[in-house]
Amino acid sequence: MKVVLFCGGYGMRMRNDSSDVIPKPMQMVGPRPLIWHVMRYYAHFGHKDFILCLGYGAEHIKKYFLDYEEAASNDFVLRDGKVELLHTDISDWSITFADTGVESAIGERLRRVRKHLDGDEYFLANYADVLTDAPMDEIIDKFHASGAAASMLIVPPQSSFHCVDVTESGVVTEIAPVSRMPIWENGGFFVLSNEIFDLLPPGGDLVEDVCGTLAQQGRLFGYKHLGFWKPTDTFKERAELDANYQHGIRPWMVWEAEDKEDVVAPA
Repeated sequence: MKVVLFCGGYGMRMRNDSSDVIPKPMQMVGPRPLIWHVMRYYAHFGHKDFILCLGYGAEHIKKYFLDYEEAASNDFVLRDGKVELLHTDISDWSITFADTGVESAIGERLRRVRKHLDGDEYFLANYADVLTDAPMDEIIDKFHASGAAASMLIVPPQSSFHCVDVTESGVVTEIAPVSRMPIWENGGFFVLSNEIFDLLPPGGDLVEDVCGTLAQQGRLFGYKHLGFWKPTDTFKERAELDANYQHGIRPWMVWEAEDKEDVVAPA
């Protein structure tokens, strides 16, 4: 399936100040930017046809892939002054770079790349700034089995705040972490049918206009994921991911096990 990535927003909470012009999907985690980690995740499950909804900082994303250095994250042999790669990342990827406007809402960005979906009945979508170890193949299978028109990954609340139960007179009766509340958050990984475009008005929103309507109709499937899931809305969250990467804590890199299987032990 094609993968639509929303990577054109300002990402103001991620930027240090107004002089920081690097778009959020290009913030680094290890030797590669966030968007690479998201794309590599999808490629691991066989989805290698990407449509990038560009906007703010589009030139940085384009330049990165136009000047892509395979040797930065792959083993290689340097022989006679030439690089011989032992593995590749993106050689079999197809990436469509589409300008969807700087100020466009998510839904509008999706409308503007509809033509690049080539009429496919189903496709995937993502915010390009969330990492997970969720089993995408299982998510897709359960979506199809549900008969729904759209699916979203849902996760427990990530907030560290506490909820308080209080009486009218001000007596606190209970305090509980938000993470223990029986509610779920939108995890940002979508499986969508082409039908969603019938519900998406110009300038509309994917979650409020489309998912909200489908939820009322009982036609939105939520895949509950209790494993690793990490957003990168802020500089701190991105820094935590990078620190974990440096310490070898990389649960979102589900492709690493596959890469290790490709290594042939010496005779």
